[in-house]
Amino acid sequence: MPVNRNALIRYKLIDNCLRNRRRRWTLEDLIDTVSEGLYEYEGIDKGISRRTLQADLQMMRSDKLGYNAPIIIVNKKYYTYEDASYSITNIPLSEQDLHRMNEAVEVLKQFKGFNHFNSLQSVVQKLEDHVYAATHHTKTVIDFEKNDQLKGLEHLDVIYQSIVQQKPVRMVYKSFKAREQRNLIFHVWWLKEFKNRWFAVGVVEGGAKDPNHTVLNLALDRMGSVVHDETVLYRESRGLDAADFYKNVIGPTVQWPREDVQTVIFFANKLHAPYIETKPLHPSQQVKERLPEGIVFTMQVQLNNELEKELLGFGDGVVVLAPHRLRRMIRSRLRKGLAQYEDNYPYLNRKEGD
Repeated sequence: MPVNRNALIRYKLIDNCLRNRRRRWTLEDLIDTVSEGLYEYEGIDKGISRRTLQADLQMMRSDKLGYNAPIIIVNKKYYTYEDASYSITNIPLSEQDLHRMNEAVEVLKQFKGFNHFNSLQSVVQKLEDHVYAATHHTKTVIDFEKNDQLKGLEHLDVIYQSIVQQKPVRMVYKSFKAREQRNLIFHVWWLKEFKNRWFAVGVVEGGAKDPNHTVLNLALDRMGSVVHDETVLYRESRGLDAADFYKNVIGPTVQWPREDVQTVIFFANKLHAPYIETKPLHPSQQVKERLPEGIVFTMQVQLNNELEKELLGFGDGVVVLAPHRLRRMIRSRLRKGLAQYEDNYPYLNRKEGD
């Protein structure tokens, strides 16, 4: 059940009193001490009523919060714990609590690339150790997609801080297609994650003043050194934001200046259609027609490399019907792929040692 902040503070103050067995606690003593504590911690100067404190004691005795506190009254006057070692801070975690904590640890560990969360790392480690000890190596029930060998994660925090502090970064960058690496100053507007790869999105210093002609996404795994640069002023995004930027695309590649959005129509056979319907390739995806053999889908997107890869990933289970340009590109890729499975493919005929 939900418990407000003041109630939790009161329970903690009562717990501190009852653990102190060098003093005998009457109901009035508890009211005074809890009232003083509320004033100290929260600035509440009206104190608490006798009825409120009695309700708190009853709540602590119950199992509603899992406390089951062994509160007894001695000589019909003094309150104390029957078990001298008891404290509400020492209550054991339930099996359900441990599973939830284990899941929370796995979620928090996804942020390990950000030094901004360094203070959280020790908390995560403590939680992980506690859960491990308490569950005797209970198996993880959530498995996140991750690649600890992925390059570029060491740049995450520098780039994150550059966005927060609005500072450009100076970096060494070499794309997959480039022959030579480049030294450039980059104004990062946001970070984008797609299929476990990270991209910094922004503009290069010295580019066109109109950001509509200069927006780039640079893969972190293609970056060399990355440091903050204090020599130039940070260029803001001028109203662009990530949600609007990626609205009409699949993946990180946006044709910029913006390319027209296309109506993509594709057929998925009855083996793949249920998966595509329950996990749409894009938020704009809709069912156009249901057939005995499968489903015809439509979506409104820009044409890019990630779209092609998503469609190709279904193999012969998906057929692009429109636009003709996309259909032609997919067909070309499939033909090239098929050619590489012919028996005369050069690699298959290569002699050992060649």
